[in-house]
Amino acid sequence: MPGWLKALLAVAIVVVLLVGGVIIGGVVWWSRNKDKLMGRAKEVMTEGREFGRNTDNQGCVDETLARYKKEPGFASVISSSIFTRACLDASRPTPGFCTDVPGPTEFIKSGQWRVEQCRRADLSSDSYCQQLFQPVQEFCERKSRTSTNDNSSQ
Repeated sequence: MPGWLKALLAVAIVVVLLVGGVIIGGVVWWSRNKDKLMGRAKEVMTEGREFGRNTDNQGCVDETLARYKKEPGFASVISSSIFTRACLDASRPTPGFCTDVPGPTEFIKSGQWRVEQCRRADLSSDSYCQQLFQPVQEFCERKSRTSTNDNSSQ
């Protein structure tokens, strides 16, 4: 067997072992932390609903940004997205809130819109910022579909 083939096999075995180790580590970590994570997600969802009952759509986005700015990062963007979804669903409509919001599948417009929202929020340099606005796009798309379906049944 040529030397290059032995080296290639050795590299392939190391890669497979590393990937397997990462998967096993992930499963073990999840099994130890899932209850805590799910509890926190439910807590954040409740906070979002409660906050949403006392504000409008824009108030939800403003509160999300304020919370995120206090504690930015990967875990915070996930928590913020859950908060935003629950808050928007419970909040009063803000006139024109969804007017310029592109759908999540309008990739170029969506990217430009998210970059602009991060700039307005003074979070241009934050690598997770754009994810904060995905729930807004999903909310507006869902709202648009619902109003279209409501109008078509009349």
